[in-house]
Amino acid sequence: MQQKSVQTLSQVNRTKGFTLLEILIAIALLAAITALLVGNLDRILGGGREEVARIFVNETMEGPLMQFRIHMGRFPTTEEGLQALLQRPSEEAVNWNGPYLRRMSNDPWGNPYQYRYPGERNPGSYDLWSWGPDGVDSNRNIGNWKPSQDDDR
Repeated sequence: MQQKSVQTLSQVNRTKGFTLLEILIAIALLAAITALLVGNLDRILGGGREEVARIFVNETMEGPLMQFRIHMGRFPTTEEGLQALLQRPSEEAVNWNGPYLRRMSNDPWGNPYQYRYPGERNPGSYDLWSWGPDGVDSNRNIGNWKPSQDDDR
C-alpha cells in the first residue's frame, strides 16, 4: 500500500510543473516577440514624433503668436523670428507684453522650428514648420498649412 502512494505522489508532482521543453518554447517565443518589438521600435515611436511636430506648429504656437499680434498689432517678422516671443524685439516695441513663452524648444528631431512672416503658404498670416525627420527643406516638412495635391516642397 505504501508503494502505491509513492507512485501516485510521483504522478501528481509531474502534472504540476513545466517540462524543460515547455520552458524552452516559452523562452523562444518571448525572445522572438522581443526581437520584433526592438526591431520596429523606431517605427512605433517615430510616428509619434511627426504628430508632436504637427501639434506644435498647428496648436501650441498659435496662442503665443496671437497674443503677440494682439499686443503689437502684427506677427513677428521673419527677421525677428520666434525669438520675439521670448525677448522684446526692439526698444521701439513698446506694446510688447511678453515673454509669451517660457522657452523655445526644437522639433522632435533636434532642429529649430522654421518661421516666416508674411507667409508664402499662408498669405496674410505666418508659416511655421519643422523640416521633419530628414532635417532639410523637402516634401516631408510638417507645417501649419494645409497640404495640397501638387505640394512639391
